[in-house]
Amino acid sequence: MASAMGIGRFSLTPIMPLMQQDSSLTLAQGGWLATVNYLGYLAGALICVLLPPPPLSAIRWGATSVAVFTLGMGLTHAFAFWLAFRLGAGIASAFVLVGVSAWTMPILARCGRDHWSGRVFAGVGIGSAFTGLLSLAAGVEAWGSPTTWIVLGIIAFSPTTLLWLAPIPKGRTDAPVAALPFGMPSRGALIAAVCYSAFGYGYIIPATFLPALARSYIDDPAVFGWVWPMFGTTAAISTLVAARLLRRVSPRRLWRGAQYVLATGVLVPVLAVNEITLLIAALCVGGSFMVITMAGIKEALRLSRASATRAVGVMTAGFGIGQIAGPLMVSYFAESHNAFAWPSLIAVSVLILSNVALHAVDAP
Repeated sequence: MASAMGIGRFSLTPIMPLMQQDSSLTLAQGGWLATVNYLGYLAGALICVLLPPPPLSAIRWGATSVAVFTLGMGLTHAFAFWLAFRLGAGIASAFVLVGVSAWTMPILARCGRDHWSGRVFAGVGIGSAFTGLLSLAAGVEAWGSPTTWIVLGIIAFSPTTLLWLAPIPKGRTDAPVAALPFGMPSRGALIAAVCYSAFGYGYIIPATFLPALARSYIDDPAVFGWVWPMFGTTAAISTLVAARLLRRVSPRRLWRGAQYVLATGVLVPVLAVNEITLLIAALCVGGSFMVITMAGIKEALRLSRASATRAVGVMTAGFGIGQIAGPLMVSYFAESHNAFAWPSLIAVSVLILSNVALHAVDAP
């Protein structure tokens, strides 16, 4: 999870300021790189819905592909290749997220160790924090973005190698998944999927552009570069706390509470951009988005009438649809003074409406 999500999904965010500096990457181009990654994420999720892969195979091949595509980002300056590599990394990271969720969470539930899921999902925050620290070092030491991508790609191969060498018994955990017929989802499942799509749009603007926004206000990379490590560290810690909370509160209730925290983090930089608001945004968004991810996946498994892989795939696909809109909105407003403000205000509104819907149908 640290490799596939922290590197495959979120590495562009802290490296984007470096690419703007040494590769003349524009904000609009950064938005397109983010968008194709999210399109790939959506495509990977849809594949998992229509043709559910064996979970363990999805994890192994997905993690390997993330490492290859990340390494490729540092070996070329052609924007077309960058688009292709980020698209591929998005597909691969979706396979890993769906595979890990479908493989580990049912096993932990059967063993009475649901709270251990926080340790699994903490990988996303750990990977994001590590990527942010590496990008911080790259900015301070003037490595340049190509070297940073190459180093991340090489590092991503380490957990991938372990995945292939580890003597993990396959058994039922990697059995091929039959193509199950689609049943009519319950009203609660439909609303949960729509609200999870809203979450995808609500969090993606700060999760993609927060370091770039910090760079526009703070020139020193030794200062603005700390935004993303703080984001990742908070995300890792929040998953451990959320796993404990899920033993006392329902997934949907935790989802709603975390979404109010997320909305606060999205709104604060709109009101003012300074060190305090950037810190609040990093803590609120980083501390809530993986909590909502965990709660949303648990809700999907609870409401599911299909396989675990397909249930998680449906939610991930909805999330993918929502998050594609964020970078497109920023790219649309890129030439104006409201590149972040209007998309962020829309995101806050969507999150609040989503919470209203979740509250209105608390029962499935």
